[in-house]
Amino acid sequence: MNFTPILLALSLAVTAAQAADKPNILVFLVDDMGLMDTSLPFLTDAKGQPEKHPLNELYRTPNMEDLASRGMRFETFYANSVCSPTRVSIMTGQSSARHHTTQWIRSEGNNRGPQGPPDWKWEGITEGQQTLAGLLQKDGYRTIYAGKAHFGPNDAYGEFPDNFGFDVNIGGCSWGQPGSYYGQDGFGWIKGNKSRAVPHLEKYHGKDIYLTDALTLEMNAAIKKAVEDEEPFFAYMAYYGLHAPFMPNERYAGNYADADIPKNAKAFATMVESMDASVGEILKQLDTLGVAEDTLVLFLGDNGSDAPLGKTHTIASSAPLRGKKGTHYEGGMRVPFIAAWAKQDADNPSQKKLPITRGTITTEMGTIHDIFPTVLELVGVDYESPIDGDNLAPALNGGTFDGKRDFLMHFPHSHRSSYYTVYRLGDWKLVYHYNKPAGQRCELFNLAKDPTEADNKAKTQPEVLGRMIQAMSKELEGAGAQYPVDKKDPTIELKPVAP
Repeated sequence: MNFTPILLALSLAVTAAQAADKPNILVFLVDDMGLMDTSLPFLTDAKGQPEKHPLNELYRTPNMEDLASRGMRFETFYANSVCSPTRVSIMTGQSSARHHTTQWIRSEGNNRGPQGPPDWKWEGITEGQQTLAGLLQKDGYRTIYAGKAHFGPNDAYGEFPDNFGFDVNIGGCSWGQPGSYYGQDGFGWIKGNKSRAVPHLEKYHGKDIYLTDALTLEMNAAIKKAVEDEEPFFAYMAYYGLHAPFMPNERYAGNYADADIPKNAKAFATMVESMDASVGEILKQLDTLGVAEDTLVLFLGDNGSDAPLGKTHTIASSAPLRGKKGTHYEGGMRVPFIAAWAKQDADNPSQKKLPITRGTITTEMGTIHDIFPTVLELVGVDYESPIDGDNLAPALNGGTFDGKRDFLMHFPHSHRSSYYTVYRLGDWKLVYHYNKPAGQRCELFNLAKDPTEADNKAKTQPEVLGRMIQAMSKELEGAGAQYPVDKKDPTIELKPVAP
């Protein structure tokens, strides 16, 4: 009899038990993934039950469905409308108004826009800044990064994740998109967009492999090494997909050949399925290594959908939500979020600290600011800098938060929607546009009654509007927000004013 597999399994089990003093943390962050880019429904019906919509029927994400069955998903989970601000918020627990990286970062030059704050934090994460990865690293975690970074521009401290707390960096740099998704192109080094070529994957150059698959192999290898070295791990899998260029993973192309959607949308759908397969491969390995019970999994998108379907500000790629990535509408800001233990075990000490109700969906509101305190309070690590998030534990255990929760998203730059702040409080959502004439600056929506944001109540609900502007202004000032500047006199900041 060959005892090698048995001995290997016993060795891994012992190693896993030794490393289980602290839970492992696995984050899946998907670029440009909106709430509806999945077969898993996140929206609910009048009874609070998951409700499928046509876009859910288009996509195939069985591993997201499996992960959701192990834990809880949020119907309302907010990110920033573009990527770099969200990525910095996850690392710091701070709103974009507070950390001042309020725009996506152009690698080669400052893209503040003609009226953007002159001293916005284009450098992204800077030396000395408190980060989630750095705090976990100091606490003895093996910190692993794979995929898109986009935390800082070329030659800046934030350019590479291993500068601010990650022991391992695979593919992360200043680029916001890959030069190519194909190993045959060297992911941009051989052909394609060489100015956006993905680093650290030379062993796959010239080979018939998709970028998502190559990063998955590398992440799995890094996780296995951490387990073998008896170190708890913080693994951060930040997919380059679903960002353009829309290059199909041909393995899944046949699943969408007959779909009545544009060519780029078919490619996008294969990218979704490719990402989902990666999630399944990494979860499978956690089981193989015997660490699934000790691993908290968080899955989310970094901003709203950018699927090549329909127009930017309409009900299209995020239907029935309005808008795309880069806009102030719900389709630009709402993202999927799932929290689960990779394998539930009621007797596991870590799971007792953070019980997660299995196979459920909550209508409580969560935000990207909440990941930082949720993780650190679970593992028992203190932090010093002011944050804007809350521990998600009450909601994850099937309960509710005390009082009304709010969300502030500050974007004082030009993009698909320009120079605005979004403030959500209870059922109300305020959008304040800094560069529009008086009388046109505000949009006010009651999302409970008007989820498609079709009925602007700014003129018919003056008392609500006044309260919302006052509350938003207080949050902005408390965070030390930077504001757009006047076109004619850039020394004048355009701060919110009462209607």
